[in-house]
Amino acid sequence: MDRSEPADKDKPKQVIRETDDEAIRLARKLIATARHGALAVINRDTGFPGASRVALATDIDGMPIILVSALSGHTKPMLDEPRTSLMLGEVGKGDPLAHPRITLFTRARRIERDSDEGRRVRRRYLARQPKAALYADFGDFAFFRMEIERASLNGGFGKAYELTAGDLAMQGDTAGVADMEDGAVTHMNEDHGEAIGLYARVFGKAGEGSWRIATLDAEGMDLVDGDRICRAWFPAPLHHAADLRKVLVQMAADAREQTGAAE
Repeated sequence: MDRSEPADKDKPKQVIRETDDEAIRLARKLIATARHGALAVINRDTGFPGASRVALATDIDGMPIILVSALSGHTKPMLDEPRTSLMLGEVGKGDPLAHPRITLFTRARRIERDSDEGRRVRRRYLARQPKAALYADFGDFAFFRMEIERASLNGGFGKAYELTAGDLAMQGDTAGVADMEDGAVTHMNEDHGEAIGLYARVFGKAGEGSWRIATLDAEGMDLVDGDRICRAWFPAPLHHAADLRKVLVQMAADAREQTGAAE
């Protein structure tokens, strides 16, 4: 035996990397900022899988939400067999396979329109997909919540990860933030546009624009400017929803300091 060679030279190369905080943050960002995705369903009638494009938003705990018509080809299959998957990730310049994307393995659950959950989901969805207001309340449309069971993340060439539901579970006072989200978003958009612009530029790494807060959760906020969207993370998850105002004030101060130093 040539002892100059590694003893494990014949072992297969590990394709899946060990999940770390960077991978988890990338996965959550891809979910939070996705405006649309490819939905795959199991069609019991034909025996073939089916794929289609759907518009997306997220619920207060980060789970994807879709709005579909009963006439859509994927609605009946979802009701018959809730096991579904969603592929998310924007394609940029250059090789499309070099850009990050994530496949979520989910179970679809229809949401009752007149429940507290239904009203919350409707508000959050329309904040991200305002054009859907034209048909969201039609009787043959329904919201589905896509419960994530696991995920496969490709961060680019040689960057493959397998994530669990626990990796993607949102931390913090989710229920508390849900109770105050609507009022907080309205207040910030009406009275603190300058601060929101700073959040987008400094923490969302976005350019100038007419940024508004679309949704809040215990880990951060989703900001929108037309079709553009960016994610601004809080310094740490909100374990007490009452701390939201203090955190937003501190983030604005930090952003002003950073932009002042840069100028």
